[in-house]
Amino acid sequence: MRAAQDAPAHTTGTGQGPGRTEAKDFVEFLSVEQLDRDLFRGRCHDGIPSRAFGGQVAAQALAAACLTVPEDRTAHSLHGHFLRPGDTARSLVYSVERVRDGSSYLARRVTAVQGGEPVFTLTASFKRPETAGDRQPAMPQTPEPGTLPDMYKTWATNNPADFAQAEFCRVLEMRYVPGPAEPTTPGLTEQKLWIRATERLPDTHVLHTCALAYASDLFLAPAAALPHQLPRMLRREPSSVFLTSLDHSIWYHRPFHADEWMLFAQRSPTAVDGRGLAFADVWSLDGTLIAHVVQETVIRPSRARHR
Repeated sequence: MRAAQDAPAHTTGTGQGPGRTEAKDFVEFLSVEQLDRDLFRGRCHDGIPSRAFGGQVAAQALAAACLTVPEDRTAHSLHGHFLRPGDTARSLVYSVERVRDGSSYLARRVTAVQGGEPVFTLTASFKRPETAGDRQPAMPQTPEPGTLPDMYKTWATNNPADFAQAEFCRVLEMRYVPGPAEPTTPGLTEQKLWIRATERLPDTHVLHTCALAYASDLFLAPAAALPHQLPRMLRREPSSVFLTSLDHSIWYHRPFHADEWMLFAQRSPTAVDGRGLAFADVWSLDGTLIAHVVQETVIRPSRARHR
C-alpha cells in the first residue's frame, strides 16, 4: 500500500493508553512488502501475548491479494480460515494464487506461511462495479457514538497493564452498546460496537477495505461468549472461557470510509460442540449497510478455571 499523507486527526475520547498516532501507523499495520510477483511479507502485532491478531493477518492477506488485481476491481467477499497461531516474533509470508481472471470477476487464493507451515488461508473475490437495483433494510435504532462513554477509559481503569499492551487501541476508536437486558429471541446474544480509525486515512478503496477487515475481528468471538462473560475490555475478572477464531468471512456491499464511524451490530444465534457462531451487520453513520461479517470460534471453559 502507498504511504499515508498528512491528514486532519479526529478528536479522540481519551488521552490514556498507548497514545495517539498518525494515520501512517494504521497503514503500516495493514501493509505488506512485495518480494516477488505473487509473494509478499508482513509483520503482525500481538492479539494475545506472542500470538498474532487475526484481524491483522486477514487484512494483510487481503492487501496482498489486492496488489495482484487491476485497480478497477474491488473486493466484494473474502473467506478465511485460521489454521495455526501466528508468532509475532517472526514475519509472515503471503503467497497469492491467481485462481481466476474473468471479464467481470477475479478470484485470488492467499496462503500465509510461517516456519514452513500455513497459518491462515484466504479466498477473495473481486469485481467491476455495476449499475443495478439497490435495496437494504433500515439501520437498527442505536445511540450515536458521541453519546456513549469511551470504553478505553473503562479498560484502562479495570486492567491498565492489559490495556497498555493492546496495539489496536492505537489505531481504532471504539464505543460499546450493550445488548438488551433480555434476549429479543431466546438463545440469541446481542451487542453493538461503533468503530472508526483514530486518524484520517488516505482515500484509497483498498486501504479502507483492509481496515474494515482488520476491525471486523474485534468482539465477534466475545459476542458468542456473552452468556459466560463480558468482553475483555469491560470486565475486571480473568476470562472464564477460551476463545480463538476458526474461520472468518466478509461480504462488502457499498462504498464506505473506515475513518468514519461504522456500527457493527453483532449477534450470536448458537453455541454448541465447543464452537460459537457470530454475525455482524456493518452500517455507516448515515444508515448505509456496508458489509456483513460471519465468524465461527472455538469456545471452551478456560483451563485456568480448573487449576
